[in-house]
Amino acid sequence: MKAPTLGPEFVGRTGQVLERLNRLYPALIDLSLARLETLLARLGHPERHLPPVVHVAGTNGKGSTCALMRAIAEAGGWRVHVLTSPHLVHVTERFRIAGRIVTERELTGVLEEIERVNAGAPITVFEVLTAAGFMLCARHPADLAIVEVGLGGRHDATNVLDRPTACAITAISMDHEAFLGDTLGAIATEKAGIIKPGVPVTTGHQPAAVMDVLMRTAHTHGSPLWRRDHEWSITPAPDGASLRYNDPHGALDLPLPGLRGAHQIDNAGLAIATLRASGLPLPQRAWAGIAQARWPARMQRLSGHLAALLPAGWELWLDGGHNPGAGEVLAQVMAEWADRPTHLVIGMKQTKDATGFLSPLLPHAASIQAVAEKDQHLAQPVADIIAAAGGRATAGPTLHAALTHLAATAGPDVPPARVIICGSLYLAGVALQLDGWEPD
Repeated sequence: MKAPTLGPEFVGRTGQVLERLNRLYPALIDLSLARLETLLARLGHPERHLPPVVHVAGTNGKGSTCALMRAIAEAGGWRVHVLTSPHLVHVTERFRIAGRIVTERELTGVLEEIERVNAGAPITVFEVLTAAGFMLCARHPADLAIVEVGLGGRHDATNVLDRPTACAITAISMDHEAFLGDTLGAIATEKAGIIKPGVPVTTGHQPAAVMDVLMRTAHTHGSPLWRRDHEWSITPAPDGASLRYNDPHGALDLPLPGLRGAHQIDNAGLAIATLRASGLPLPQRAWAGIAQARWPARMQRLSGHLAALLPAGWELWLDGGHNPGAGEVLAQVMAEWADRPTHLVIGMKQTKDATGFLSPLLPHAASIQAVAEKDQHLAQPVADIIAAAGGRATAGPTLHAALTHLAATAGPDVPPARVIICGSLYLAGVALQLDGWEPD
């Protein structure tokens, strides 16, 4: 097997270590976790020395659900580790340790330690980053660790966690078919691979084919399954200004989540249900923490250098959704924004289903421009995106050019509009850099 090319965002001393480790990519496909288990044993099994762990899988909403759980726990006064992927601008974003993003110096030191202990054995970069995350979490005291699956679940490196406190499975849709299967049932089977015997597992709204797999797997493992509108529910108040949550532990009256979009209500409910199902003793004040959740590139309002290219009164938004399920969710957001036109600036990864992503968006877009940035890893050609849009799209062909073009269309008789940059987390990373964003 040829090692995957690391993106341009892997830079500096940290990137140099990861590039050396990337040369150790296994020659043969091996879907077991044996490589990482061997490495972790040599490192003293840091994955066995973590605070209570919540393990999160799914297609869409994993990062948002992790961010909501973090916000809840921190509102309760807890120290929280969060391991997520991918990163947007710098690899350190993957490791939030006891509430703070790890320093590059500490991460590089851990990666160099792993490099020495691994001693040239075949390994993947994601396995190395997973080991690094467990080492960082084990070395810093915390009350909770939230771990996001990288890809799938059953064979994902994070699945070396053999006894999490709870598992959550977010919305499942078609994505990564080459690795996970070409049906919802097959993909759900891979995601359900994180379910452990006796460990509670929660999920939100799912297609019937997905829910069948989750119910069957949970039953096989004797794992309590909490489903939305069965074991738990969450509903907006009639005025749309608050939420009502219910589960076997009782009812909660809550503020709206800090993350934008109606779909975040499902993610907020799932975050609450997961922590409640875990039995962890969070104080009552914690649950309102959903209002404090922040997660970059998930319907994020930009206000920096890119936003300044647009006329006064215009809004610039960024969303990293990149598969058909994410397209449907984004279309729902656009349908709710009927007060002004919404323009799309879209760039996608080469392997993604551009037609499936764009199809639900087309009826709601005032215009569509396709872009491919120079530093956008594995960018899909602009011409391919235009074709996927059925000719509705025009060539940006860059973010700066696309936004400048939209600004030129403004005039005294043209109402302020919204612009959404979307289609790829790699594009989102470039957009954040150009806008001047810094992780907090």
